[in-house]
Amino acid sequence: MSDTTLSPADLAAKHGLSVSGARPGLTAYIKQLWGRRHFILSFSSAKLTAQYSEAKLGQIWQVATPLLNALVYYFIFGVLMGTRKGIPNDVFIPFLVTGVFLFTFTQNSLMAGVRAISGNLGLVRALHFPRASLPISFALQQLQQLLFSMIVLMIVVVASGFAPGMTWPLIIPVLALQFVFNTGLALIFARLGAKTPDLAQLMPFIMRTWMYSSGVMFSITAVLHDKPSWLKHVLQVNPAAIYMDLARYALLDGYGGGSLPPHVWLLATAWAVVVGALGFVYFWKAEERYGRG
Repeated sequence: MSDTTLSPADLAAKHGLSVSGARPGLTAYIKQLWGRRHFILSFSSAKLTAQYSEAKLGQIWQVATPLLNALVYYFIFGVLMGTRKGIPNDVFIPFLVTGVFLFTFTQNSLMAGVRAISGNLGLVRALHFPRASLPISFALQQLQQLLFSMIVLMIVVVASGFAPGMTWPLIIPVLALQFVFNTGLALIFARLGAKTPDLAQLMPFIMRTWMYSSGVMFSITAVLHDKPSWLKHVLQVNPAAIYMDLARYALLDGYGGGSLPPHVWLLATAWAVVVGALGFVYFWKAEERYGRG
């Protein structure tokens, strides 16, 4: 058959041509991401370094910002409003700082994910690479920032009278599971933010509501002891609350297992696996549409 009689699609197929920017298969896409692992690491490190490059105190703000937030919350909720109910005085400060640091980890990962595509359109349109590299690198950036904050958190915990214990190594799987969960969220909101850039303006209100309902500055079991049991259970299985409470359990002797919901490790793993996997597939499904239009 002559080429002149073929349709454009058949002609392209005959000569092995494919659509520019077409979405690869899922397995191929994962291989592409693995091949870009050095770019992902370098991009996240560069973003972290540049984040406070214009500030005189530089990278100190990586730790100072969440710590100052914790001090503000301590004054408002611990001193003025007395939300330390059910928490011993010597436990409340490290309890609060742990909650603020870990929730900030999730909050910043999600907020960075919203702008991962819409805020980097020049890069997306100029270069060919798996677009998931961007939200993953932003989530990795927030993990690196949290690791700096963990040094301060350990100092606060020890200064509050808690010696390193047998449960301290549990913080490693807690942060690993939370990172997978955060990466899934970043991927989901990167796709949503790419289509609806105005979502970034709405997210601070959503995140504030999530923070106040996650037990960042109060114990869910103590404050809601006289409320319907279903409400306490709903708030306890909230993933942000799960990861914060597991970190508190790992680091604080005064925060026992009675403050944790049943099957807490199963819940933490399920949130990470489900959100991580669904977020990755959901983002991949729109791979060929990022940066267009």
